[in-house]
Amino acid sequence: MPQRILVAVAWPYANGPLHLGHLAGCYLPADIFARYHRLKGNDVLMVSGSDQHGTPVTIRAEQEGITPQGVIDRYHPEFLRSWEQMGISFDLFTNTGTANHRQVAHDMFLTLYNKGYIYTDTMLLPHCPACQRFLPDRYVEGTCPHCGNSGARGDQCDGCGKTLDPQDLTGPICRICGASPEFRESEHFFMRLNAFQEP
Repeated sequence: MPQRILVAVAWPYANGPLHLGHLAGCYLPADIFARYHRLKGNDVLMVSGSDQHGTPVTIRAEQEGITPQGVIDRYHPEFLRSWEQMGISFDLFTNTGTANHRQVAHDMFLTLYNKGYIYTDTMLLPHCPACQRFLPDRYVEGTCPHCGNSGARGDQCDGCGKTLDPQDLTGPICRICGASPEFRESEHFFMRLNAFQEP
């Protein structure tokens, strides 16, 4: 009896062209795995899509002086051409902007929230007084406390590979205007992960 195999591949941000690292590290291995199981006669569904909602998309849009949708409209079709040219065999390659994706994400969130698995709490976030806005991690740069790299982002240091929080950086600045951010309390939703420690 054939097995049912789901191959859920990482969703690339629609903020720039794919490169060899994307293909070799993620999409080609997934395609080989899916093809192997198809050859065995298994029922395979390989899915992914363009992530249109990430900070990298808004950063690219601001750099180019266009809307995030303008960036998405350029790179999503380019991804589709890349898969075709590489012979990557997705059963479905969609994007996070579809009505179906929105509905499923809302349903999942509300189900978890209504069952008490999502709750609100506050956390410190960088706020740029000049731009008058809270800054996503990637909008903050500074010096890495681990290796001294002066171009570390608020989410990670590309110099040493360490994961960071914006408040870890020495001399943090706003990537938009160069001002020093203030750290303010902000309310957010969190998932109660300790509720899922046991099956």
